[in-house]
Amino acid sequence: MATHYLDFEKPIADLEAKIDELSALSETTGGFETEIAGLRKKAAQLRKKTYAGLDPWMKTQVARHPQRPHFVDYVAGLFTDWNELHGDRQFGDDQAILGGLARFRGRPVVIMGHEKGHDTTTRLTHNFGMARPEGYRKAVRLMDMAEQFGLPVLTFIDTAGAYPGLGAEERGQAEAIARSTERCLTLGVPSIATITGEGGSGGAIAIAAASRVIMLEHSIYSVISPEGAAGILWRDGARGKDAAMAMKITGPDLMQLKIVDRLIEEPVGGAHADRQAAIANVGDALADELKRFDGMTPQQIRKDRADRFYAIGALGG
Repeated sequence: MATHYLDFEKPIADLEAKIDELSALSETTGGFETEIAGLRKKAAQLRKKTYAGLDPWMKTQVARHPQRPHFVDYVAGLFTDWNELHGDRQFGDDQAILGGLARFRGRPVVIMGHEKGHDTTTRLTHNFGMARPEGYRKAVRLMDMAEQFGLPVLTFIDTAGAYPGLGAEERGQAEAIARSTERCLTLGVPSIATITGEGGSGGAIAIAAASRVIMLEHSIYSVISPEGAAGILWRDGARGKDAAMAMKITGPDLMQLKIVDRLIEEPVGGAHADRQAAIANVGDALADELKRFDGMTPQQIRKDRADRFYAIGALGG
């Protein structure tokens, strides 16, 4: 897959294009090893410096990067004995939210997450990660099963928001989101939500109202997309950058507001730069977070989750 560069990565792209050019020339004529090594070192330093100073709009672009790991990648990299379960038992099988049973480091769990797809065909199949009501009703069905069998629930969030189409609204989109959010909040088993890319609006919180909410370093989590907020505030969606800078949608701000409990470090250059390392970091964080629930009763788990949400927005003193 060809490397996809973001707008702010143009200087890095220019350096790596020069490296590729010299490498190709070196294969035919020899030489240039010293120049290539110097350029690679310079590109690595520039990437490190760039990613150390990302602003909220840059992080929004990184969170949407098409080569960022998706749910199916986390399933392949972290879980064994994966058995996907289909359908909501009412209407159909939404493909924007996938879920089922698996083992995480030997422990049986229920997992689910948004899947955006990686090319035109799969993006259409998964509706770009924007779930319809049957997706959230499938999530409720899976959570019911998790509680019945005492299994932890691990969710992976990466969506611009729930699908706003006519059919989805006719089938009760808002009610389905509300029911899914309610089920998250009433679970008597541990639940951990990981924001892996975009965490957009009710479409995200419907499977993210968890005991613990963790997120990758360059992900975002917001009540509305920056472009949507700009459209409301200034009647100009092109001012998405201005909205992103004001909305407090990145990890450090969300940690301070107690909306997110933990940030997961990404490789230099973002999760898409080293997908396996990013997936491994998520796995280590999930294993660590699960430990805190060892020995807790369902009542204690519910109280712990309630206390977490009551703390959001609480004034000190």
